[in-house]
Amino acid sequence: MDLKTLKEESIFEVGGENVNYAQYFEGTSYLNMLSLEGVVIGNVTFEPGCRNHWHIHKAEKGGGQILLVTAGRGFYQEWGKPARELKPGDVVNIPAGVKHWHGAAKDSAFQHLAIEVPGEGTSTEWCEPVD
Repeated sequence: MDLKTLKEESIFEVGGENVNYAQYFEGTSYLNMLSLEGVVIGNVTFEPGCRNHWHIHKAEKGGGQILLVTAGRGFYQEWGKPARELKPGDVVNIPAGVKHWHGAAKDSAFQHLAIEVPGEGTSTEWCEPVD
């Protein structure tokens, strides 16, 4: 799926280029924050081949992230485990403290809703780019 088709078929606005987090991505991504109250939800769109760096969602209690895949084809990988292919309808539950990355396949744009699981003392530690 190319980015133009994904944008036309997306049920959520793609949003602007993700310049605030561009340093943590290889390639171009777009971000549309759907909710900043109660539960933080962002619609993240990746151009083909774009992926974020390894990162860890930290929390003293609770926390983590849930990905709801809405369009395209991508991958998710936890440190030390094989990558998992993702397609629309897939759900990824990422506990706090798990080092991971996610992004688009080389030949497809990719989109997911990133839901921040509420917690205490939450933060994100950005690590090295994916090889």
